[in-house]
Amino acid sequence: MQRKFVTLILSLSAALFAGSALAQAKPDVLVKQRQAGMTMIGKYFSPLGGMAAGRVPFNAQTVARNAGYLDVLGKLPWDGFDASTSGEKSATLPAAFSDSAKFKEAGDRMQAAITALVTASKGNDEAAIKTAIGGVAKTCSACHDSFRQKP
Repeated sequence: MQRKFVTLILSLSAALFAGSALAQAKPDVLVKQRQAGMTMIGKYFSPLGGMAAGRVPFNAQTVARNAGYLDVLGKLPWDGFDASTSGEKSATLPAAFSDSAKFKEAGDRMQAAITALVTASKGNDEAAIKTAIGGVAKTCSACHDSFRQKP
């Protein structure tokens, strides 16, 4: 019983330390981390967008693999949009911080679209998969239109 209690205390301590480490992250580091996450999302989404547009031959295995990666990667950048980063140099528009509810909704819509892509990628329906890819692209574009500076 004492061993379980010690394990529980150590686990809770580790979780609290990890949480406090995130809270103490420097704003510039958070910006770099969220940018890295978005870069990786782009890396694994780009071939899928090419497939949906017919520029890249359709490959169901690549779609399934990349959809799985996107399912994880799509969750990573959001904690990097902490209010402490609002003054840091980035392409993020102030609206991401001033209208955080709308920004969170945009992130949630993206994650839902990625989940739909993961589901579609498990089937053999190329049209359904391409539709799901389009859904992810639409959520990315909508968020960029509202919350990212134009290049």
